[in-house]
Amino acid sequence: MSQVPQENIIASVRYWLSQTVIGYNFCPFARREFVRNTINYAVSSSNSIEPVLYELVDELQALDQNKAIETSLIILPQGFDSFDDYLDLLDYGNQLLDRLNYTGIYQIASFHPDYCFDGLDKDDPANYTNRSPYPILHILREASLDQALKNYDDPESIPDNNVKLAREKGVAVFEAALKKSFKAKP
Repeated sequence: MSQVPQENIIASVRYWLSQTVIGYNFCPFARREFVRNTINYAVSSSNSIEPVLYELVDELQALDQNKAIETSLIILPQGFDSFDDYLDLLDYGNQLLDRLNYTGIYQIASFHPDYCFDGLDKDDPANYTNRSPYPILHILREASLDQALKNYDDPESIPDNNVKLAREKGVAVFEAALKKSFKAKP
């Protein structure tokens, strides 16, 4: 397990959610779940793909059994520092959703400290819309997402608005926020 206590890892992710994802409105649906405390934070002790996939199955089953949990974050503090290794995990995770017939029920959103959208330079501020303190597999309920999108004017504009805002703010703003997240207290 990482040398950082679990509560500190969760505090970092909560800080990042509140200050970046919610603070810059990158996800207009996150605030509600954050305030309602319906987000499950699962800190993985695994550092390779196969055990994390078992943890993914556990989280999917927990979501099936507990409708009060709206979304789950599997936080990966070790073993997935390489963005390419993380992308391999994400690919296997999506294949697992399909094999277990969860496609259309859940989807995985991805966040990583070195997130880089295909076709963008790694230093493009737009990447910070998906950069997080730790690698994270974010499990979303598709029905809830569909419902939220119905109640949002012009949901197709969200990614473009996020890119525009990230580029206006610049790398330094998001780097500072990520650094501060590691100082967040549980």
